[in-house]
Amino acid sequence: MYEDIKKKFKEVEGQLSSPEVINNPEKLKEVSSQHAELKDAIEMIFELEKTEDHLAQNEEIIKEEKDAELKEMAQAELEELQNKAQELKKKIELELHPADPRDKKDIIVEIRAGTGGDESALFAADLFRMYTRYAERRSWKIDVLDSNRIGIGGFKEIIFAVKGKGVYGDLKYEAGTHRVQRVPETEKAGRIHTSAVTVAVMPEAEEIDLKIEPKDIRIDTFCSSGPGGQSVNTTYSAIRITHLPTGLVVSCQDQKSQHQNKEKAMQVLRSRLLAKMEEERREKESAERMAQIGSGDRSEKIRTYNFPQDRVTDHRIKLTLHSISRFMDGELDEMINALKEEDLKLRAAQ
Repeated sequence: MYEDIKKKFKEVEGQLSSPEVINNPEKLKEVSSQHAELKDAIEMIFELEKTEDHLAQNEEIIKEEKDAELKEMAQAELEELQNKAQELKKKIELELHPADPRDKKDIIVEIRAGTGGDESALFAADLFRMYTRYAERRSWKIDVLDSNRIGIGGFKEIIFAVKGKGVYGDLKYEAGTHRVQRVPETEKAGRIHTSAVTVAVMPEAEEIDLKIEPKDIRIDTFCSSGPGGQSVNTTYSAIRITHLPTGLVVSCQDQKSQHQNKEKAMQVLRSRLLAKMEEERREKESAERMAQIGSGDRSEKIRTYNFPQDRVTDHRIKLTLHSISRFMDGELDEMINALKEEDLKLRAAQ
């Protein structure tokens, strides 16, 4: 049934041992990515074939076997095997033809403090910790690319990459404005404050996705700075890259060397450019945009975290969860699964 996929996987696997591919880093990265994408589907296809063989054996026993006890056992197992085969077929189809091909991509997340001053910056740090804890639960890797700390421990801005299986497919729903209602640590009178933090989630763009010409960028160097703007070193290791055609500016200073900062800044720039191109495409397809759970626009308030009432409410699907401490500790599965289900319903209704 899936002979073409198995043939394709065998070809890709053969390319991985080819000297032509091994000696070409860009080609090796591309082929490795193809191999990783096909591997899960192939494993499920082999599992399906084993299940269907087992199913055929049981059907043969039911039809031919004289022993009543063996027939009864085969019959009891039959429905379970049929359900398993159907479930595997659905998973294989989704793996080979995802609703959004970008769902398998790694991502770059940008969290920025909004209204609320220091309290907003502190909540930006809380959200970063929340996503870090969620990533740990999923065995994903987080790599901080750039950050702008304030003295009391918050972030005016933090940009980080998340790498792992199905990252964009899970975290794309986090894009938007996150509102927090709580008594700030700095509030002596015990009054509840409302603050906001914006989150952008972009599928990571690799060089094979988007080529940036050297003539289209300007690179400036400067000294890294810490909280309050003080210089933390005297070497010009921090990098600022300006994309001249669009005016997009990316800076990176968290890495140890100028080369590392440049590499990370280019990583962010590619993803921002790809996100900008995608946004322009979606604006042209307004009907599709209206059908989405969230546009990904950071001006859109998607969620409220109310600490005094111990609740988190997602405004897009009108879902409220309690035990906010568990949610902030990275237990996001219930919310994310509900968002995925609603997204699937909307897509099916198109």
